[in-house]
Amino acid sequence: MKVLILGGTTEASAIAGFLAADTRFEATLSLAGRTRAPVLPAIASRRGGFGGIEGLTAYLRDHAVDVLVDATHPFAAQMSRHAQAASRQAGIPCLSILRPAWQSVPGDHWIAVPDMTAAAAALGPEPRRVFLTVGQQELAPFADAPWHDYLIRSVEPPDPACLPPQARCIAARGPFTEADETRLLAAEAIDMLVTKNSGGTATVAKLAAARSLGIPVVMVQRPPCPATLSVPDAETALAWLQHQHFTTAERGV
Repeated sequence: MKVLILGGTTEASAIAGFLAADTRFEATLSLAGRTRAPVLPAIASRRGGFGGIEGLTAYLRDHAVDVLVDATHPFAAQMSRHAQAASRQAGIPCLSILRPAWQSVPGDHWIAVPDMTAAAAALGPEPRRVFLTVGQQELAPFADAPWHDYLIRSVEPPDPACLPPQARCIAARGPFTEADETRLLAAEAIDMLVTKNSGGTATVAKLAAARSLGIPVVMVQRPPCPATLSVPDAETALAWLQHQHFTTAERGV
């Protein structure tokens, strides 16, 4: 069974690793190409876009893909919409791996906002020490609030042209521990954290650290998910793929 995985997440890497060891599947991992040195599993891979819905549909047909797995980031809404539309046009199933969103617990002080522009505004008019963990692609709105001191963490260094005037960058890849996050926030005298509600375990420790230190969190809410068929993790996705393979083999397709 030929499987195309739209990746860039820990779930994508996990499902790719599972399928690499299963000879019933021929899997390809597709990455957007934003990370210059991604960690690649032992399956075929490609980098770059498809050219919209029509380009992705053509790829699915030209490569006789049987199943599309959308394991992109929860905030990659456009790619997920394209995946749903292309799979319908190609006449194949599309399974989305959608990790559960984080939920606040007692002791949290979350400020929910719909987007990055609102997140920058939520920091307020008084100078703050801000830990900014929203990736390297969405920093521009914070340049409109230059009176804050920003500590920016991303997998790779952002483009300097996109940075607010008072910003320092650290490049790091999760998972992170609560102890390390607590030390970082305390050492940097952080008094506001900005993050996306990405869910998952790799970066959740910063929320526990902020809770323990009484630091407010500006939480950017997820965009609507277009998926009609979704599972919460790679293990459930693997079980679904194995069932698909079994039922296809039973039908003799």
